[in-house]
Amino acid sequence: MPRPRIVPDETVFAAVQRLLSEGGDKAVSFGSVGRLTGLAPPTLVQRYGSRNGMVRAARLAAWDALERRTGEAIAGTADKGPQGLLKAIGPVDAAAIAADLRDPDLAARAAGWRMGVETALSLRLGAGPKARESAALLFAAWQGQALWWAAAGEPAFRLKDAVKRLT
Repeated sequence: MPRPRIVPDETVFAAVQRLLSEGGDKAVSFGSVGRLTGLAPPTLVQRYGSRNGMVRAARLAAWDALERRTGEAIAGTADKGPQGLLKAIGPVDAAAIAADLRDPDLAARAAGWRMGVETALSLRLGAGPKARESAALLFAAWQGQALWWAAAGEPAFRLKDAVKRLT
């Protein structure tokens, strides 16, 4: 019978995400994750098989959380406009999403999530091709703002201004 997990996967995944955010892909190793979680590197190897397996499991868990949060935001803001929806989804790690695009399965998750958000935005903007186009542009502006905010600290525009121009 296997021993019970004293440190849950969620704790390991949070450590991996922290390391990725602070130092990029090269910062994640069994040793660095072990130092943050208190687990021995061989225990991490036993759980995830490889460093890439551990990182991938953490990124899949992050996608699960983002998709769950997005679904809740879509359902909870049906009476709000596009800006209300994007605010309800909250901050998104655009740099992590960009890094995930190298993995075909994670890229598919990203594409599906984008389509879901764009569809919800489109429904808030009206009907027809113009609403779909405006939703795609708004999504791109939102993600671009998130990416550059992380790099520069302050966005070049306010999202509500983009919404006004697109509607």
